[in-house]
Amino acid sequence: MTPVLLIRHGATAWNAAGRMQGRADIGLSAAGRAEVARWRLPPGWDGARWLVSPLCRARETAALLGAPAARVEPRLIEMDWGAWEGRTAAELRADAAAGLATEEARGLDLRPPGGESPREVQARLGALAAELALDPTPVVAVCHKGVIRAALALATGWDLRTRPPVRLRRDEALALLCSADGRLQLAPPPLPLVA
Repeated sequence: MTPVLLIRHGATAWNAAGRMQGRADIGLSAAGRAEVARWRLPPGWDGARWLVSPLCRARETAALLGAPAARVEPRLIEMDWGAWEGRTAAELRADAAAGLATEEARGLDLRPPGGESPREVQARLGALAAELALDPTPVVAVCHKGVIRAALALATGWDLRTRPPVRLRRDEALALLCSADGRLQLAPPPLPLVA
């Protein structure tokens, strides 16, 4: 099985405001750049292959972590939040027509209007995991919260309707193992990025 370390990008102004970013190509904030500058890979991940989402906040994070030439992997792009992009959960909850509560109750099948479901994110991650498993060299992937949540659900059977089985702080990475059939296995605990 191939070890994979999923790292969420550093903070953006939209993160600070609680806005759903989705596919909006928002760069890191000054605070986000300072935060990532303090991060270091956990022991044992030297020599890993690097992958990165195509969005600039992830690419900037990878560069700050010492991997400016990380391979861009489109399947690591954030979940598409469709019409909800740029809005906060509080705004959506106050707007009954938005249907947030109904969609949240659907768990893996939540689908923002014009967007993508976590189950669809899982499908692209499963295909990527099967490819990564062909080479046992560890992988470090800089991506997004929605991608990490979908991967965690794949690895644990979590249906996104309850609290996550693992709580990740922004300065922690999720370690997984990929198998050739596209399955993911959790390799706990979350690994700190701050030395």
